[in-house]
Amino acid sequence: MKNNTIKKSSVFRPDRYIVPAVAISAGGAVLIHFPEVISLFDWYEVNTLFPGITIADVVSEVVFTFLSLLFLFALNAVLFRLDRPNEFPSGWKAAVAFVVTWIASSLLGKVFVWMHHELDIPAIDALVHHYLHPVRDFVMATVVTGSTSMIRLVHRQQSVLIENEQLHAENILNQYEALKNQLNPHMLFNSLNTLRSLVRESPEKAQVYIQELSRVLRYTLQGNEAYTVTLKEEIEFVKAYLFLLQMRYEDNLRFTLDVEPGYESYRVPPMAVQMLIENAVKHNEISKRNPLTVRIVTCNDGWLEVTNRLQPKLTPGNDTGIGLANLDKRYRLIYKQGIGIYTAGGQFRVRIPLISPQV
Repeated sequence: MKNNTIKKSSVFRPDRYIVPAVAISAGGAVLIHFPEVISLFDWYEVNTLFPGITIADVVSEVVFTFLSLLFLFALNAVLFRLDRPNEFPSGWKAAVAFVVTWIASSLLGKVFVWMHHELDIPAIDALVHHYLHPVRDFVMATVVTGSTSMIRLVHRQQSVLIENEQLHAENILNQYEALKNQLNPHMLFNSLNTLRSLVRESPEKAQVYIQELSRVLRYTLQGNEAYTVTLKEEIEFVKAYLFLLQMRYEDNLRFTLDVEPGYESYRVPPMAVQMLIENAVKHNEISKRNPLTVRIVTCNDGWLEVTNRLQPKLTPGNDTGIGLANLDKRYRLIYKQGIGIYTAGGQFRVRIPLISPQV
């Protein structure tokens, strides 16, 4: 993964406003004219509240109210500056938006009355209906302004949550990169020390060592491009690394490698198994008197184990703090689970989870 930058975007998506605006407008248009709708089907009172109304009158009123509400929502989108989601309007701006919306609703009502008289658009002429107009204008302004405020507030909260998640993800990636980048210098330093010893003791072996070391370093550089590799790739790298170790320690260092083919497609952090082997070599005595055997096996529960007999060095080397703690942090950052470390019966055992390729 060469580019770990997460692009942040808080642009307001129009559908997040248009869809609820249409739904609220449709429901509001019907509810505002609910008394007229009920009166239309009032067979017993014979339309005493709204005498003479017809289905065409009610439909016309509902449709115009629906269109008016849509217009008011569009007006509020401008007043609340929904094109600038990072700017949240103050209280007085919301109050101004409410007043402007109320006035606009009243003007739209007057336009409808004019259309009724001049263009013969169907409308309800009942006196009580006209008395209800100011109340309905107030209700429409309240509904539209309140709904827009709530939609804006919800979107702002969602944007904050998304940005927090993005920052959290970037922080995890940065931590992971910092941990991973510590491994290459650490391994290179140890390899150069080994090469320096071989150059003095056996130039022929040093030449072979350089060839295998180039293969190992090539893998470490390629591994920096990904957060995980398949177990098969890691084991192939481990075999080259084991060759380098055995070039130095010869028969004093032995390995048992038993990896089930079914787990070869599972994934591990790059250089994870290598680090466990390096940890065993670093902290244990390796000599003719005390040869070290390291066992690398896959378990039926989906974990990989690296085990060795405890035989601490008489003179402990410098511990830089990189190693098991580093690997545990990498697992916890990416997979939310750590590794297992056990000491019992004179054996030191480390277990790392193999990540299913479906994850």
